[in-house]
Amino acid sequence: MNKFLSLFFLLIFNLVSAQQIAILKYNGGGDWYANPTALPNLIDFTNQNCRTSIDKNIATVIPNDEDIFNYPILFITGHGNIFFSEDDIKNLKRYLISGGFLHISDNYGLDKYVRREIKKVFPDLEFREIPKNHPIYHQTFSFVNGLPKIHEHDKKSPQGFGLFYENRLIIFYDYESDLSDGWEDAEVHNDPKDVREKALKMGANIIEYAFKN
Repeated sequence: MNKFLSLFFLLIFNLVSAQQIAILKYNGGGDWYANPTALPNLIDFTNQNCRTSIDKNIATVIPNDEDIFNYPILFITGHGNIFFSEDDIKNLKRYLISGGFLHISDNYGLDKYVRREIKKVFPDLEFREIPKNHPIYHQTFSFVNGLPKIHEHDKKSPQGFGLFYENRLIIFYDYESDLSDGWEDAEVHNDPKDVREKALKMGANIIEYAFKN
């Protein structure tokens, strides 16, 4: 069995047998470690409301390591530069086309780096704005107006972008929403309860959709 098939079957095994999320520790100097309370809170909320049993221990992985195949969902956030090496690009592409899922949450200032580096991974694909009737907005929770606005930065409307490979959504990118800030402990940003709930509900939808697809 060649290396690609071995990794493919490893990924399928983990999709079935484990529910765990990993943070992607990227190079480039950006703060990949931003929002440390966000994912633990999101996992608690999702387990309580969406019949999931996600491991509360969140892993940290690097893009060129085969360990990424142990996790059905990878998460990226931050404010600064992202850089993927050639090995990162090859490994991430294998992961995503084999069934993996990547959620990128722009914490403000990430956009130009996200678009540049993802283009390296998939030169022939373009981010497309996801329509409001897409299933990712209508899982346990329904968002009839699409991606909710959590934090204001540039007075732009929030947008959910997707990268699709062979008609499967492989990357969800929330832009001008700042979802992951809304997942943090209440005292971090002092967001109203209803704003935090919107962020957590949308985050839970993303996880639920990724596990189903």
